[in-house]
Amino acid sequence: MITLSDENARLLPVTVLGLGPMGRALASAFLKARHPVTVWNRTPGKAGDLPDRGAVVTDSVQDAVRAGQVIIACLIDYEAVRATIEQSPEDWKSRQLVNLTSGEPAQARQMSRWASARGIGYLDGAILTPTPAIGTPSATVLYSGARGVYEAVQETMAALGGTAMHVGDDPGQASAYEVALLDIFATSVNGIVHAFALASAEGIEPERLATFATGIGGLLPEMITRFAQQIQAGQYPGDRSTIASAASGITHIINTATAHGIDAGMLTAAKSIIDRAVADGYGPEGLARLAAVLHKSG
Repeated sequence: MITLSDENARLLPVTVLGLGPMGRALASAFLKARHPVTVWNRTPGKAGDLPDRGAVVTDSVQDAVRAGQVIIACLIDYEAVRATIEQSPEDWKSRQLVNLTSGEPAQARQMSRWASARGIGYLDGAILTPTPAIGTPSATVLYSGARGVYEAVQETMAALGGTAMHVGDDPGQASAYEVALLDIFATSVNGIVHAFALASAEGIEPERLATFATGIGGLLPEMITRFAQQIQAGQYPGDRSTIASAASGITHIINTATAHGIDAGMLTAAKSIIDRAVADGYGPEGLARLAAVLHKSG
């Protein structure tokens, strides 16, 4: 196993498997940090300017893996990672696999078991920032899996810039953070576009709504921090807003949207959780209580 005590740890040869936009950004960051870089992609012609900057392009997975000591996978899904690694050499003694492919916590755990059975040091990772942030101070990457593997690649992965954090030995933890944060993003985007559709149906111009909508968005950081504290403590004071009042408000939204023929599926799903909380006697409590209601229903 490679360790941080190796004299040339900062310049370990890196292989990047997968040259989508994120894969190219990763390879670029390693090149900028002066690592020897080999790249592979199932479909040729995706390397862009990487060869001109010193990357070695190969059409063989075996050659790509043999060239690196830190093997970065950034593919479409975990099935693609498994199918790709199955083409690699059997000897992984001096190599580590860092999987930066997006997926689900259960898939990460299964992949870790699969890799371990083949003698492959495995680390799962979640990239929490967009492609342009890679290699800059604003990048954030979470890692989970065996601490020893993380320590073996930590200095090399520092080439990606910004914040890097090992969030636990459970290989599924990094992915769990990612899907939870994507949950916020996905439902927020739905709320934004739904609000614009509703406003438009009522004759409100998008730019006029945006003036007030940005103020609503500004409430969220404080709310997230407050909810985290309340959930941690198991106490949900209704001094600012209550589940009962939320039930009334969301009903108005659903009725207005439905009257205009606008899909209200996500809203009705949210209302069902609110109604369940009210039925269970939580109406006077704060909205953070809904997290516990959801967890219980799961």
